[in-house]
Order: sequence, then C-alpha cells, then structure tokens
Amino acid sequence: MAIAAKPSVASMPIKPAAGATVLDFLCQKFPRISAEQWRQRMAEGKVHRDDGSLYTPQCCVVSQQRVLYYREVPAEPVIPFQEQILFEDELLLVACKPHFLPVIPSGPYVNECLLNRLCKRTGLDQLVLAHRIDRETAGLVLCCKQPEHRAAYQRLFATGNIRKQYHAVAAVGGQIQPGMQWQVRNRLEKGEPWFRMQVVDGQPNSDSSIECLTVEQGRGLFSLSPHTGKTHQLRLHMHSLGMALENDRLYPVLQDKTPDNYDRPLQLLARQIDFIDPVTGEPRHFETSRTLQF
Repeated sequence: MAIAAKPSVASMPIKPAAGATVLDFLCQKFPRISAEQWRQRMAEGKVHRDDGSLYTPQCCVVSQQRVLYYREVPAEPVIPFQEQILFEDELLLVACKPHFLPVIPSGPYVNECLLNRLCKRTGLDQLVLAHRIDRETAGLVLCCKQPEHRAAYQRLFATGNIRKQYHAVAAVGGQIQPGMQWQVRNRLEKGEPWFRMQVVDGQPNSDSSIECLTVEQGRGLFSLSPHTGKTHQLRLHMHSLGMALENDRLYPVLQDKTPDNYDRPLQLLARQIDFIDPVTGEPRHFETSRTLQF
C-alpha cells in the first residue's frame, strides 16, 4: 500500500444538505472509495481539519470547511525518467517535466509526481505550481517559491497574459507543407468518459495558432501556440485538423487501458513560455532544449 506523504484537500459545499455528515460528503465526492474505507481512514487519523483535529463519521458538514485526507493506492508506479530544473531565483523555479510523470498526485500516483519530487529535491516544502500540464505531455512547468505570489502567477495563465509555445508531431498527408498555418477556435466541453473532452456547438472557448515547421516521410513537426488553456486543447485542435498527435491514447479513439509504453510517449512538448513578471515587472523567457522524436 502506498500512502501520500502530504494531504490532499477537499472543500465542503457552500450550501450543504441538512444533516449531511463528512462521511456522506466524502462518499459522494469520491464514489470509487467505499464508506467502510473512509471509516477506516478516519479511525486511523487520516482525515482531519487544517488545525490537525480529526473528523469522525458523525461530524456534520460545515459550509466550505476543508477536509484534509491522504490518498492511498495498492501499488504506485515509479516513473523512470528524471525532471530537470532549468531556472531558479528567489521567486520562481522552472522545471522540465518528462513524459508520463504527473505534476500532482492523481490516479495511481500519490507521491510520484513532479511537485513532490521538486519539494524533496530542493527542500522547498512550500513550493506551489502556477499551472499544470498533462501527465502524458513533457515540458516546462512554472513553480512559485513564495506562496503569497501564487495567485499573481496563476492569473497569467487564467487571463491569457502569457505566451506559450508547444511542439508536436503528427502523421500528415501529402497536402501538408512547411509554412502552412491554421487558427483553430471551437467550444470544448467534457465528454464520455469524463476524462475526455469533445468539440460541441456553441460560442468558442478555445483558441490555438498552429504552424507546420517541417515535413519528413509522412510526419510533420508543428509549432502550437494556445491562447486559452482548456483541457486537452492542443490534442483536440490537431485532431480537428485531421492530424491527431502521434502516440495519443485518448484521441481520436480511446484506447484500452494498458501499462505505459515508455518507447511511445505522446509527441507533445511544452517548449517555451514568455511573460511579464507580475511581481517584478521584468520580462521572463524560459525555453527547454528537450526535443521530440522527429
């Protein structure tokens, strides 16, 4: 059994149902975990408030109160690739994440993630993420060393006041040539199953600029600049152009769940970010030397 070294947090609803207990809340929020498992975790002191005081199954839900709990999995995979720290000053740490490594605990990963690795490696227990990228995607991740500035850096991504460039590889037909460009705008909403997104009718909420850089032997190398930050946006925008990303296990067809094939990483790389630092006012530019399989 692998148990998270640090707690995860769930916030209770603003308007809880009358008489609802913390056990009810946890069972509803995490339906894959049985009530008996939550009772056991509570009995072991693994469900508590910010001040460390313990919740019991009988505790009533309190509006917006936080529940701290420790994720558990039967066996946690170990990702055999190392992250790189590319830059560090008193405000920021910029890392290059390898393919397959999650940025935060998720799914079968409770300790094996970029944030935990960086905290352990640097001794910076208060390190926080300014944004996230998919587990399957490699590339730049911006981290804040001072929690009081986290909101300012996160707003850069939420408001689009940051320039991001990705590289991607996809199979292409003979009509695709270097220098061709596309602007893709559409509406993305959650699909089925819940972890996949889909293009739907309606007001666009996603926007990407895409350019073909090189074509060799039926494969194209592309530069992608997302102007919004929807989940799986670049993967779906490339698919909508008829050029699904190489080794994509979610789009266009959801593949059966199997162990990761480390020889076939998703060919998507968060390569470069540029922004005006909201704390210092200076321009920032970060770029990774990592490349894709092209």
